Amino acid sequence: MAGTEELDLRDIVIDDAGRSRGRGKGKAKAKSKNRRSASTPGGEGAGPTLWRLIKFVVRMGLVVVIVGIAALAGLFFYYSNDPNLPSIGKLADYRPPQITRVLDRHGVVVGEIGKERRTMVSISKIPKHLIDAVVAAEDPEFFRHQGVDYRGILRAIVRFVPGWLSGGTTPGGSTITQQVVKQLVLSPEKALRRKIQEIILARQLSQRLSKQEILEIYLNHNNYGAGHYGCEEGAKYYFGKSVTDINLAEAAVLAGVPQIPSKLDPRRHPTAAKNRQCYVLRRMVEQQMLDRAQAETLCDAPIVLAREPPPRANLAPEVVGSVHGRLLETWGAAKLDTLGLTVKTTIDMYLQGLARESLERGLESLDVRQGFRGPSQRLSGKALDKHRAELHATHKMGLSDSAIVEGIVERIEKNATDPRQGRLYVDVGSAVGVVDLIEESRYTAGPTPLLDRFKPGDLVRVRAAPDRAQREDRPSSKQPPLALELGPQAAMVVMDPQTREVLALVGGYDFHPGGFDRARRAERQAGSAFKPFVYAAAIDSKKYTAASIVNDAPEVYDLWKPQNYEKEQFRGPVRLRTALADSINTVAIKLCADVGLPMVREMAGRAGLYSPMPDDLGLAMALGAGTVTPLELANAYATFAAAGRRGEPRLILDIGEPAAATPTTEASIRPETAYVVLSLMRSVVEDGTAKAAGARLKRPIAGKTGTSSGYKDAWFVGFTPDLLAAVWVGFDDNKKLGRGEAGAKAALPIWIDFMAKALTDRPAKDFPQPPGVTIMRIDPATGLLAPPGGRGIDEVFVAGTAPTEVAPSPGEDRSEDRLLLE
Repeated sequence: MAGTEELDLRDIVIDDAGRSRGRGKGKAKAKSKNRRSASTPGGEGAGPTLWRLIKFVVRMGLVVVIVGIAALAGLFFYYSNDPNLPSIGKLADYRPPQITRVLDRHGVVVGEIGKERRTMVSISKIPKHLIDAVVAAEDPEFFRHQGVDYRGILRAIVRFVPGWLSGGTTPGGSTITQQVVKQLVLSPEKALRRKIQEIILARQLSQRLSKQEILEIYLNHNNYGAGHYGCEEGAKYYFGKSVTDINLAEAAVLAGVPQIPSKLDPRRHPTAAKNRQCYVLRRMVEQQMLDRAQAETLCDAPIVLAREPPPRANLAPEVVGSVHGRLLETWGAAKLDTLGLTVKTTIDMYLQGLARESLERGLESLDVRQGFRGPSQRLSGKALDKHRAELHATHKMGLSDSAIVEGIVERIEKNATDPRQGRLYVDVGSAVGVVDLIEESRYTAGPTPLLDRFKPGDLVRVRAAPDRAQREDRPSSKQPPLALELGPQAAMVVMDPQTREVLALVGGYDFHPGGFDRARRAERQAGSAFKPFVYAAAIDSKKYTAASIVNDAPEVYDLWKPQNYEKEQFRGPVRLRTALADSINTVAIKLCADVGLPMVREMAGRAGLYSPMPDDLGLAMALGAGTVTPLELANAYATFAAAGRRGEPRLILDIGEPAAATPTTEASIRPETAYVVLSLMRSVVEDGTAKAAGARLKRPIAGKTGTSSGYKDAWFVGFTPDLLAAVWVGFDDNKKLGRGEAGAKAALPIWIDFMAKALTDRPAKDFPQPPGVTIMRIDPATGLLAPPGGRGIDEVFVAGTAPTEVAPSPGEDRSEDRLLLE
């Protein structure tokens, strides 16, 4: 329409009543401009600027997200192809450190071998309520995700970025699968690289192992505090039962402890443990695994713990050490800590305790008797300076574990509250070591405090004591721990002579793990304890019988003139039985010279003595100049008790499954020979050097004392038909025991004390007589058959070797016959 202004739809305004009205274009534009100005506080143009800013921020945010995702994808791709990415292969054959338990013959725990106290248990034996508790507390989505909770990862990444930008570390939030990877494959560091590796490996592990297998690893690997690893050990420690038997309340405790074992241990932190248990129960309710009312009831109830097991008395470290050596030899060091075996030994812990007690009390008595309870010497001036110089020159590189040194007391530190305690600071050449007298119970007896028996300048016998290095209150590590070695040492072996099963093994006074086991390793001169093998060779040759007469008189052998124990005292003609009972040296040497060294050496080997006996020992072999170990000598004596059957000592009954093969014995000495020698050894106990044993025990016993030259070794080996014990006493460095400390005085009392207790509930048995042995009535003066009506005694003979001649009747003159014999 001409002259009419054209309307634009943008200029139509709807009023409040819904009516439309037109307006002029110029006016409309002005109003529109005013509206834009009025709508933005910033004035003209502010509205479009804010909108553009919002759109820019959104676009940049999207760019950042896309770049972040791309960067993260790049990192995952890079670390997935990293040649140094750890492998999860070892988890498919999971073999964690486990404890190998050593048991005695009755199933009593003797000791443990391993770095971590863990016992593997199959997932099939772990109760469902423990699995539910662990999953609810640690990873509710465990059975639904593929090893990784992606929503959890996104939350972790969001929290990570600010921390990473500020130089911090990544947050946690790992799944159970990730925790397995972190604990067993990766380092515990908290870094982005490690977190990405953890996710990658968790995915791989989830694809390789089932959920049940992953849970089995997790529950067996966790730390449950106080040195206990795996749910089985955790259940035993806290509740005194296997994990298969725990209830729901106990399961909730076990599920919570591994988060922070040092702070959630219910024994040491009961409140924190209770709070954690309630948290686990609430999580189970949230996951619909548990009824709320039941959870509240359990949460209100106290945690009931089993009595904390007392520290095990270390009564048999020698046995554990022997088993350790066997396992090391069989499986090697690399597998030793992962074996997780149960090793059943032949040891009887009751007898083991008796043996150790008898040995230690016997040594303490010897200490008092010989005065081994103070300094070995007291030096001053040049003599002291000379000893110090020699000490520093000889031991400048330190002390070996078995070395015994006469150190110099430098100073004495008394305990202000207890005068019987304190420390000796002793110069041992390489350093000034410390003797903590609280550890020296052996020498504290008596009215004078041990500390008051020493003063600076005294020489004192000490050895290195690395087993005492862990004491928290000990002095500086530059002052190595020492132990007093004032008195002698000892060893004891107890076995069943028929089966050769070792029932007790004591390697020394206060024996410590890793110490020198004298029962198995000390090579010492046997002294007269070797004589039964000489007599066995003589009897087996059939040239001699128990009734044979041998002249006890001095003779010279290649410039060597043997002496009896009572020097220069000789008895003239004596029967072999009397000669062994009283341990007459000249008779043993004459027997050895007659039957020959090769036959004696062979007889010893047939009995079970395998230690070399060099030819240069000569006839001194008959007096026990060769060396043997206590275990070796005990086992050889057992051959006589076992009717001449030789066997190897047995310490291990079985190692896990299958059971170890039962060793066999073999006939090595004729039974009749063994029986005659056994009978001779019965006279040692009944009438000879060991008659104190016969008087005390009053039952059939055979044995032999032994003393080496100069009183350096004291022995007694004795046995009943079913129990044998061997005792050795001596100084490790061959110092003399002291005048008069023969086998009957130093070793026999220990044996008697042990046997008197060990035989209490055992009926007395006699030694069975084998076929091929005859008993004849003989004249004790001549060894011939007893005359009718004359005095006689019964004697045993190998069949066919008994005398045929009759001794003169009382009053009958046989001098002419004797002259003809001479």
